[in-house]
Amino acid sequence: MTSTDRRVVLVLAASAVSLGLSLVAGAVRAEPQPAAPDSQTPGQRDARIAWWRDARFGMFIHWGPVSLTEKEISWSRANSNPACPNRGPIPVEEYDNLYKRFNPTKFDARQWAALAKAAGMKYVVLTAKHCDGFLLWDSKVSDYNIMHTPFGRDVCAELAEAVRAEGLKIGWYFSPMDWRDPDCRTERNAEFTKRMQAEIAELLTHYGKIDVLWFDYDGGPVPWDQERTYALVRRLQPQILITNRLDVPGGVDAGNRDTLGPNADYYTPEQYIGGFDRERPWESCMTTSRRNQWSWGGPGDGVKTLEECLNMLVFCAAGDGNVLLNVGPTPAGEIPPEQASLLKKIGAWLAQYGESIHGARGGPYRPSGDVCSTCKDNVVYVHAIKWTDDDLVLAALPKKIRSAGVLGGGEVTMTEQGNRIVFRVDKQDRQPYDTILRLELDGSAEDIAPMSVRPASLTQGKKAAASNVYQNDPTYGADKAVDGDPGTRWATDGGVHQAWLEVDLGWPATFTRAWLGEEFDRVRSFQLEYKDGDAWKPFHKGTTIGAERATAAFAPVTARHVRLNVLDATDGPTITEFELR
Repeated sequence: MTSTDRRVVLVLAASAVSLGLSLVAGAVRAEPQPAAPDSQTPGQRDARIAWWRDARFGMFIHWGPVSLTEKEISWSRANSNPACPNRGPIPVEEYDNLYKRFNPTKFDARQWAALAKAAGMKYVVLTAKHCDGFLLWDSKVSDYNIMHTPFGRDVCAELAEAVRAEGLKIGWYFSPMDWRDPDCRTERNAEFTKRMQAEIAELLTHYGKIDVLWFDYDGGPVPWDQERTYALVRRLQPQILITNRLDVPGGVDAGNRDTLGPNADYYTPEQYIGGFDRERPWESCMTTSRRNQWSWGGPGDGVKTLEECLNMLVFCAAGDGNVLLNVGPTPAGEIPPEQASLLKKIGAWLAQYGESIHGARGGPYRPSGDVCSTCKDNVVYVHAIKWTDDDLVLAALPKKIRSAGVLGGGEVTMTEQGNRIVFRVDKQDRQPYDTILRLELDGSAEDIAPMSVRPASLTQGKKAAASNVYQNDPTYGADKAVDGDPGTRWATDGGVHQAWLEVDLGWPATFTRAWLGEEFDRVRSFQLEYKDGDAWKPFHKGTTIGAERATAAFAPVTARHVRLNVLDATDGPTITEFELR
């Protein structure tokens, strides 16, 4: 289809002029409109985004004719535009004609919406248009859309209605790039931009109140008019929330999903859990697919475990972020049974423990490898992941704890010891994944400044040395393992299988426990040693540390110099934490 064929009359309401669009000679033309300045106060902005912060959990849906191939959406399409990054295995002629066979007769928007609600999700975001240019709505801008398939029904219209009927919010994923459009990123890009803006206008005009517009970005030159596109969206849907991927600084960017420009509402870590950030709203987009594929990957695709998905949800909420968890419906229009079953299990967990997620903020403790927290009003929820020791030792909170309990039932004993609090829960009252303590304080938990989970260790801030540092870069120096921040790390060069980290405690100190964190699951055996004269003597041996944490308990040791000796690693050990208490 040529760009001329795609230029058709856009039927809009009589307010077209106020939206910055005009209909001229059968084509959609964007009239020059300056972006309206953001006149919202911080309080007004917080009020607009409050529902989304409280939601914490949403459903992402990647779907389209590509599901017929069981390959990834858009990226599996061969390249027809050298300015676009896709280099997929499916020939253009084949990919672009899949829609002629797309007939999802089992699609039922009500079932999708009901599943989202059963999962404890609060909003749904559909790929209304991905980078391949196919539209899941009844468009007058392009006839490459769902109405020209054998199915012939407006998916966006049906899903918006069903989602709202369940009391959930609706959003559209929209790719401002179109790898199929021959004008995109060429000298005719202005013509492409007009059509792209007209498509946005349809999505934001014909389907009622839209709560989220999930713009994407492919890392290439920006083919859209950022200023006027933002202005158009804000005029059409003043309350909408917009992702950061349209707002690319300088027009070209390496694709950093953690940036947050002045026009966006939240940033979007992809396929990883974002870091602790209570200043800038964020949302991790993740997949249920075992292979991390977004669209339907076939019956052998597999799904992540319940534990993996709960880990996403808990640690994102504890970092003050959201999770947008993706499903990939089949060509018939059904959410695969294994994905649906997983979501229902998440929903069952949230039905019991959701008060610690929905409506909660991250903190006051910063997430550690095995402990994190959320808070709501005067309550702190401590999430103890895989509680293995008898005692859970936390840094003392700056406010008095009025009561302590186990969410979901169980007894807890609490002992306050100076700068630390010791909790004990009987094994039969602990949960296999996450034992949640509910601590009621004598004042607001939400205004406590972010703090470390554990009291300062004997190693924190002490002088450290290592046998090897990655490329001699101080960013990965030995001190990063003892700085009290699990987000930094001591890293060694690739190919290193043995390494040591030495810490000078400053004076002889007595300790009985060690906590070790690793960025990657590489360590296969290690040994803790103390210096006796000129000799290093072992006092504890371990096998793996793992990508979470290892805890070691031993008879009291008194020493000034301590060494973590990695005896065997698969490749380049990277230690995030080395704590002694």
